[in-house]
Amino acid sequence: MSIISFLDLGYQPLANNYLNKKNKNKKEKKYRLKVCLDTKTKLVSIEKTVSSKTMFNNNYPYRSSMSKTMIKSFKDLSKLIKNKFKPNKILEIGSNDGAFIKNFKKNKTIGIEPCANVEKITKKLGYNTYPFYWSKKLSKKILKKNGYVDVIYSANTISHIKDLNEVFGAINLILNKNGVLILEDPSLLECLKRNTYDQFYNEHIYVFSAIALDNILKKYKLEIFKIDKLNIHGGSNRYFIKKVNSQKKIDKSALINKKIEINFGLKNLNTYKKFSTRVIKSKKKLIEIFDKLKKKNKRIIGYGATAKSTTILNYCNVNNKTIDYFLDTTKDKQNKFTPGTKIPIFEYKGLNNKDIDYIFLGAWNFKDEIFKKEKKFIKNGGKFIIHTPTPKIIWKE
Repeated sequence: MSIISFLDLGYQPLANNYLNKKNKNKKEKKYRLKVCLDTKTKLVSIEKTVSSKTMFNNNYPYRSSMSKTMIKSFKDLSKLIKNKFKPNKILEIGSNDGAFIKNFKKNKTIGIEPCANVEKITKKLGYNTYPFYWSKKLSKKILKKNGYVDVIYSANTISHIKDLNEVFGAINLILNKNGVLILEDPSLLECLKRNTYDQFYNEHIYVFSAIALDNILKKYKLEIFKIDKLNIHGGSNRYFIKKVNSQKKIDKSALINKKIEINFGLKNLNTYKKFSTRVIKSKKKLIEIFDKLKKKNKRIIGYGATAKSTTILNYCNVNNKTIDYFLDTTKDKQNKFTPGTKIPIFEYKGLNNKDIDYIFLGAWNFKDEIFKKEKKFIKNGGKFIIHTPTPKIIWKE
């Protein structure tokens, strides 16, 4: 058997299924979150998946535009694309609220976003968007109407789609023979190095390595020709991919990054077993920190009720007896409750040192942006609790 489970994160609710006052006392459906390695392709995935329609619906709360870090990243990438690839048509799979495609002229873009509540935001701006799941059928429809595209971009979306045959088959249909596919997803290498086990939740069916992605792409006559390392979402890879017959040269970064992954041990099952052991230790340490603070009657709140934090809170059995409430800037999360743990979420209006002793940083992947924003709170003695790479209390950074 080539699929081997190496990490068990227990039963988890849907990571983005924030509860309201009416349903918070109802029993939530939970799913066993086991993480597996395909020893043949080296692909890491969750064992049991939830249907796309259940996870990505008309109440999807995530907004790309809420983060200054993401806005800057999208702007920088759009400049690179315009200067280097000069596309006549660009298609984005998972366009969300348009944070990326609005960097391009409206007549040059096509957005794919199945969550109607965020798709309509982009449509209102005048951009051509399709409120459907990415598929060969949709690809053929767009091809017939718009022709081939020169660049396809997808950030943190391909890892959400179970059927990779459908994903890459649809991409092959519409991508120009000399076109470029740009995928951006959390790095498996960084996940293991930084001990960020919360990269695994219902939506993240896969966490890719360059090794695994390269193995998968061969089937579709696609290949990675460049890899950029990004310090967003806890360490990500930006893969530049071409058709094998394209004349684009393979950049040394593609070879170097795969070699780094091999040297780290991403081809060896034992590497993943060691990661699992570190995760268990991390859980014990985080619970220990919370317990010590609560025994001292310290008030703890949360900052950023993220999908990632859903995994941490449920795995570590942290509820509203430990964390009083979360603050979040996303309107669709405010005045709701965290999935599974039922911690209230309120609108972020700034921090007050008098009312807060410690803050659990749920949005740790935007730590630099948050610490810059909250420098006054930190200067006045504010303390944050983070879980990566090992749980600890941070102050005066």
